[in-house]
Amino acid sequence: MATYLLKRLIIATITLVLASMVVFAVMEILPGDPARLMLGFNASADQVELLRNQMGLNAPLVLRYLHWAGGLLSLDFGRSYTYSVPVIDLVGERVVVSLPLALIALALSTVIAIPVGVFSAGRQGRAGDTVAMGAAQLGVAVPNFWFALMLIYLFAVWLRLAGGFPGWGAGIWPAVKSLLLPAVALALPQAAILARVARSALIEVLNEDYIRTARAKGLPYRAVLWRHALRNAMIPVLTILGLQFAFLLAGTIIIENVFYLPGLGRLVFQAITQRDLIVVESVVMLLVAAVIAVNLLVDFSYAVVDPRLRGRQ
Repeated sequence: MATYLLKRLIIATITLVLASMVVFAVMEILPGDPARLMLGFNASADQVELLRNQMGLNAPLVLRYLHWAGGLLSLDFGRSYTYSVPVIDLVGERVVVSLPLALIALALSTVIAIPVGVFSAGRQGRAGDTVAMGAAQLGVAVPNFWFALMLIYLFAVWLRLAGGFPGWGAGIWPAVKSLLLPAVALALPQAAILARVARSALIEVLNEDYIRTARAKGLPYRAVLWRHALRNAMIPVLTILGLQFAFLLAGTIIIENVFYLPGLGRLVFQAITQRDLIVVESVVMLLVAAVIAVNLLVDFSYAVVDPRLRGRQ
């Protein structure tokens, strides 16, 4: 087991290094000069060149990458070109919105999807299965920003309920309550995907010989479904959950802009429009690191859910 964990950590480290190179290279080839944008288009070439030297933009590409990557390891992300404050401060202010939003959306997705998947698998081919999977198919087809717009129309326009994020200083419940609508908009499409995966995995497990043996011994169908089949069907479900959390954390740009939430997604959107490359690079790398960390946790959880995997490793 220790060898397996070590291998996974080495692969994750290599992936993180390669991802940092790709992110840095992509940011470098984007059009636009940060110094020119900061000074304005009326600034002289000498002024722009002086600012580029002060920002280190004229240094060799390799040295700039090594300086940036070394700063990431020490949590020194540099200073924002636009806000003139350390990037880590900007991230700290925004992550307290994006992370709870992603966690709430993941919890809602799981709470909705697992019962629907179990219900549908237990009634395969019946009317309940058809209705549940039809709703899931609709959830997959409709984008989350449309759900967001409909929720805003319903609660803010029609019901005249106030929106906006009051901040955690206003109290836990007011802050969480303001994140519920964005979390629902994020969770519904993901719940639809997860429900379909859970149903397929359960149907496959229910056709195994040990399930038929359990039924032959007289165990109630509900007990077989929830106690035996569901646990053995959790491997693909956990895989999708890991991917969904990564998507929910990294894919909040649209939802945060629709609901005007001061999170990481809105910060990245503003940094891209303002050509604040250091902010974009740092936030993207944090999201990449979060995705890799979540995938590691998912890999480790496989052995917890299915003891047979521990024996193989």
